[in-house]
Amino acid sequence: MSARLVPAGSDPVRRTERPLTVTVDGESVPGIAGQTIAGLLLAAGRRAWRTGPSGAPRGVFCGIGVCFDCLVTVNGERDVRACRRRAADGDTVATQSREAGEARGPGDVRGARETREGRS
Repeated sequence: MSARLVPAGSDPVRRTERPLTVTVDGESVPGIAGQTIAGLLLAAGRRAWRTGPSGAPRGVFCGIGVCFDCLVTVNGERDVRACRRRAADGDTVATQSREAGEARGPGDVRGARETREGRS
């Protein structure tokens, strides 16, 4: 996924550039109305914003909301897929971790499968 933003003047949908600012882990990150949180983070130079069970950095993988690699907490709501959520001015975003030993949340696909199968 590219972090390149199409200039408003050459955008075929004729969007207007309305700036917005979100806070990511306490840092202000500028963006443009209509960007997803993942797009905003990529445009700001952040390629990863979550850690997996092994501690490896994770960011956007599929970009369409299927893989759950881009999970963040938005305005206190955990397990939001950054590739599917449009950024809103004033949003507060916190990165997440799924390192071994941490409690699993509802967005952890592996945890949900294991719970259905009777394992924990």
